[in-house]
Amino acid sequence: MKKSTIVILLVLAMLKTQAQDYQVSFAGIGDTTAVSTVKVDNLTSGATVTINGGDILHLTGGVGIDSPNIDNGTVQIYPNPMAEQSILSFVAPDNGNVKIGIVDLSGRTVYQISTMLAPGTHSFRVSGISPGMSFVKVTGKNFNYSTKLVSQSNRQRDSKIEKVSAVKNTTGNPLKSTTSAIDMLYTEGDRLLYKGIAGPYSNIVTDVPTSSKTITFNFAACTDGDGNHYSTVEIGTQVWISENLRTTKLNDGTEIPNVADDAEWLALITPGYCWYSNNASMYKATYGGLYNWYAVNTGKLCPAGWHVPSEEEYRALSDYLGSNSAGKIKESGTNHWISPNTGATNETGFTALPGGERYSDFRLLGYWAFIWSTIEDSLTHAGVGLIYYDSDMMDGDVYKKVCGFSVRCLKD
Repeated sequence: MKKSTIVILLVLAMLKTQAQDYQVSFAGIGDTTAVSTVKVDNLTSGATVTINGGDILHLTGGVGIDSPNIDNGTVQIYPNPMAEQSILSFVAPDNGNVKIGIVDLSGRTVYQISTMLAPGTHSFRVSGISPGMSFVKVTGKNFNYSTKLVSQSNRQRDSKIEKVSAVKNTTGNPLKSTTSAIDMLYTEGDRLLYKGIAGPYSNIVTDVPTSSKTITFNFAACTDGDGNHYSTVEIGTQVWISENLRTTKLNDGTEIPNVADDAEWLALITPGYCWYSNNASMYKATYGGLYNWYAVNTGKLCPAGWHVPSEEEYRALSDYLGSNSAGKIKESGTNHWISPNTGATNETGFTALPGGERYSDFRLLGYWAFIWSTIEDSLTHAGVGLIYYDSDMMDGDVYKKVCGFSVRCLKD
């Protein structure tokens, strides 16, 4: 064989073994520990997938070593990825000797046991597996199962496979599926946005995966006077809602007047709100409401336990984000922002949207995000946070209190 051919084969082999193959599991903390569903958005490629909270997200590249067939009806391992140990369960259809082995990516068997089993469902504890991906193989006289196992253990100890239980049967009934591995194409360096949902709770986490891991959602109650539930996102030491406010009531149940007439809107010196172009069906769900500063100044506009941010709190956010501060919080792409949407990566998950403004009329939808603060500049003007379609830095200014702007809430 020519030397050049050998080199090409070696390079291809290296590419196959080094291709990313990560598994991501999910957990919840805070006001609830359950995770019912997870929506995963690849902010880099635009791909999206929604999975059950107990499923495993399998991030795989376009190339990689061929993996054994997985029969989820007859073999399972959980949790996967494993920290220190996992439980392997499988169905043995008949009497006989069964070999259970751990095989690394090169095909080498690193640990194996052999045991006599009766027909039925059997469970074994697997522990001491080196970090990374390997395969668990179960081989009997008339069956051959295999599944992937990802270890995140950082402790060096001997591998073990120990029997923990057996349930006899004569039919070889399949296992009830508890966990599925859901594939998603992934290129090294892609940024993923995970939205975990558990009943009324929703939390966002962003990450650039470089290994298998568990994503933990920190769920916090955030429900407005109308009963709308909001997604939350942690940025530094602050916790924000990741949507524009869309309530029609204060958090004590008081109705906020919905003012459609332009002249009446300009005359307000009391709380008021509207939807962009007075069209709730088209704009409410995405952009939320537009509120005057008098609604903000009640101190009851945000959900209980949350508040409209001060100028200092906006500055803390900007300082924490540093360069490209606006780009890091703007929704990426041009579905809602006007091109070029400079610097937008949304790597924080804040998902700032350009909800426009209302003064004597409605304008600038898609161009600017005007977001109220609590700072009062004068009898007629108050502070506003500004994010532009053609800038990657956050800004601020003062505008008339009668203007209608978006609201984002910050956890107390």
